[in-house]
Amino acid sequence: MATQAVDTTPDGAPSQTPDAVVVRFAGDSGDGMQLTGGQFTLSTALAGNDLATFPDFPAEIRAPQGTLFGVSAFQINFGSRQISTAGDAPDVLVAMNPAALKVNLPALKPGGLIIADTGEFTKRNLDKAKYETSPLEDGSLAKYDVLAFDISALTIEAVKPFGLGNKDALRSKNMWTLGLALWMFDRPREPIQEWLKAKFKNKPEIAEANIAALNAGHAYGETAELAGPLKQVHIPAMPSEPGLYRTITGAEAVSLGLVAGAQLAELPMFFGGYPITPASAILHHLARMKEYGVTTFQAEDEIAAICAAIGASYAGSLGVTSSSGPGIALKGEAMGLAIITELPLVIVNSQRGGPSTGLPTKTEQSDLYQAIYGRNGDAPMPVIAASSPADAFECAIEACRIAVEYMTPVMLLTDGYIANAAEPWKVPDPSSFASFPAKFLTEKNGPDGTLLTYKRDEKGARPWIKPGTPDLMHRIGGIEKDSLSGNISYDPANHQAMTNARKAKVDGIANDVPAQGCCLGEPGAKLAVVGWGSTYGPIHRAVTVAREKGQDVAHVHFRHVWPMPANTGDLLRSFDKILVPEMNTGQFKTVLRDQFLIDAQPLNKTSGQPFYVHELTAAIEEALS
Repeated sequence: MATQAVDTTPDGAPSQTPDAVVVRFAGDSGDGMQLTGGQFTLSTALAGNDLATFPDFPAEIRAPQGTLFGVSAFQINFGSRQISTAGDAPDVLVAMNPAALKVNLPALKPGGLIIADTGEFTKRNLDKAKYETSPLEDGSLAKYDVLAFDISALTIEAVKPFGLGNKDALRSKNMWTLGLALWMFDRPREPIQEWLKAKFKNKPEIAEANIAALNAGHAYGETAELAGPLKQVHIPAMPSEPGLYRTITGAEAVSLGLVAGAQLAELPMFFGGYPITPASAILHHLARMKEYGVTTFQAEDEIAAICAAIGASYAGSLGVTSSSGPGIALKGEAMGLAIITELPLVIVNSQRGGPSTGLPTKTEQSDLYQAIYGRNGDAPMPVIAASSPADAFECAIEACRIAVEYMTPVMLLTDGYIANAAEPWKVPDPSSFASFPAKFLTEKNGPDGTLLTYKRDEKGARPWIKPGTPDLMHRIGGIEKDSLSGNISYDPANHQAMTNARKAKVDGIANDVPAQGCCLGEPGAKLAVVGWGSTYGPIHRAVTVAREKGQDVAHVHFRHVWPMPANTGDLLRSFDKILVPEMNTGQFKTVLRDQFLIDAQPLNKTSGQPFYVHELTAAIEEALS
């Protein structure tokens, strides 16, 4: 098998042993590839490997079967070392039909293993995939190891005792394939069997049929008399600190972090949302957390969702809303309302390809301008970006802290890759997080018994007043207000003062966040690769590879992208060159040039796919030459 003879890891680093393997499951969007990948991920985590995943699926709810644009894929990179990306090129490609093979074959590394279901390579399916001849028979796959057999027929045979028709029997084909993959990589079947029993507890015959298919695939690997490519590979567990671990997606981590943030603020949480890919999962997760003081509301549209959340914050809850790029655009006016009323609000933006509805299921980082600048008037708002699925937990807590302590809306940026991907997460000790209890004004705060609704504290935050508090009746709204009383004011000098105060409050956050440092390397290096958001994994791996070659490279990654930490300018000016990889046309590069007058060089990608490590290592080589 190819993974036993390679001299590089899936991320492109030199290696003498197969310390990591990349597997991609690909099939029709109805073949259950995401479910198969998810369960293989579970078994891999239980085996103690580090891992990173990349689900990649079409935007259509159900594309025509067997077509190229209906292909769904799930890639996992796992190993006995630290894994920071889902891998550049698969070592193993499981192709359930011709279309899956055609779409994903260009990514497979030379010498990689193809597992194909010959039962699906019919004339009709080959035509749909635009193959003139079967690639399994015409020699076009000569540079790969190919294991082709009739998975469909073997699945039907495995579930025959349960009386299922062929159509229903073939729904278990993904479990047969999963069983074979579990055998190939020495994974236990028992957790998957228990999951199937729980999933189909009301239909035990379906559970047993899927378990039979799973076991049949595993047995095929154990007993088949096959020469060459089918071998069992054992990837040892990665050494890790003792503790409680689980796999987590970015959407799950954001949801848990928001709940934790509300608990640390000692506030009930109100979430107003509207379904949109890839943000919908946050609403789904939070809807199951009522026991933690979480109220969820699926509104009739994006504007109603954020306005309801603002209303909840006015009433004394922590208001939260989420969306993706198109929905964030619709929420823009209401964000301005939250800024001028100075109410705490957390806005989660799970970015996707754009503009407009663009690429609903593909990843991008092109909402940074929108997050920092995208509102009418001078409307400053802090922006935080998560770097990985697990990092999204702490980022959500930090967004809640800033929102409550500074009485401001905060935008938390993730993207489609972070939201859907999974990685191991060491569950933190709740006592390790400092609380930040919300403070509500309970008595008049001005001279002579007056109420000063916009009297500011040392952080520039105005008081938070719950409606109904005795003697504290007040008015807030979207019209400019007096800098102390909060009454409507059109006075030019007052508007200048209020504009300055809102800006100063947000600018001041730069002094209330940790100083920016290097993830790898030291200040003053010849080259700094500077990133934000989900580019963390490929940048970190590429810089690691470069440093192992002796190259003077550092990795700087920003969590607080607006305002940036107070030492950012001095840090960036210490490097000879700065390279900024982004999944957009250079937005963060422009912000860095704007704020610090540095000659940051862009490296841009807008294909809907994450950066590959080899793309970054090549860019580092070029920048240093």
